[in-house]
Amino acid sequence: LPGNQSLLLPETSPTEPADQQPAGLEAVMVPVVFGLIFVVGVFGNCLVMLVIGKGRNGSSPTNVFILNLCAADLLFLIFCVPLHATIYSLPEWLFGAFLCKFAHFFSTVFMLVSIFTLASMSVDRYIAVVRSGTSSSLRSRRNALAALCVIWTLSLVCSVPVAQHQVLVTHPRAPNSTFCWEEWSGASKHSYKVSVLLLGFLLPLLLISCCYIRVLFHLHKKMKNMSKKSERSKTKTAQTVLLLVAAFTICWMPHHIIAMWVEFGKFPLNDSSFVFRIVSHCLSYGNSCVNPILYAFLSENFRRACHQV
Repeated sequence: LPGNQSLLLPETSPTEPADQQPAGLEAVMVPVVFGLIFVVGVFGNCLVMLVIGKGRNGSSPTNVFILNLCAADLLFLIFCVPLHATIYSLPEWLFGAFLCKFAHFFSTVFMLVSIFTLASMSVDRYIAVVRSGTSSSLRSRRNALAALCVIWTLSLVCSVPVAQHQVLVTHPRAPNSTFCWEEWSGASKHSYKVSVLLLGFLLPLLLISCCYIRVLFHLHKKMKNMSKKSERSKTKTAQTVLLLVAAFTICWMPHHIIAMWVEFGKFPLNDSSFVFRIVSHCLSYGNSCVNPILYAFLSENFRRACHQV
């Protein structure tokens, strides 16, 4: 049942006919794409962590958040992507109940950590630019680390239901095989999926949007009174964080669209929908390798620091 037992999306019921799903080329191509994402992401995130760790401003609040984002991406790449690749390359789930729960649980954890960190970075930018008078007291390493503790705790707690409802099941057309699947009772599944969409996507994006509207408005209003260097620095940092947010939104939006479509509509089982699911998987996993690429293109200081490492 290639693609039918997604680790991230409850896309179909295990009682659906297995032969409705196309199979073949994706069993090779998707793991290859995941492998490329793995190599680029592990190398890129390790490089970013090394550059920031050796830099003079490694303990600044912005860099603390960037390091956390890299750590979440790196952990996702190492512990989740290899297991997810087997969805397409293996005919069944071979890794037992623990890893079935583990892969789902930590995929959700790392997704939430990423969006919460991006929201925190946006608030940090808002304080640095708009509330610069009080930024020295609020934007401390201690406060940034406290925010990370809240982020990880909230992400872990919010992801517990995923592990609780992930089980090994059999399929009527493959009674001797096991698959990693979600099993929920009543309306709890709908409530949880909507909660994840709101808490882990829409509300953070709303907060991020509000922060950046204020930041951009403030920069536009104050540019005449800023030195060229200060203006350029603040604008560049704001652009970088904004592009990180845009990348996260583009990469994860298809995942949430499909999740809501499955929960509240009738997700079609055809070639087009199967391709859409594959693309959504590749985009969501690819988000873990895109951030270092953005740093490399946007930051001249980062490129210079890379040459020194």
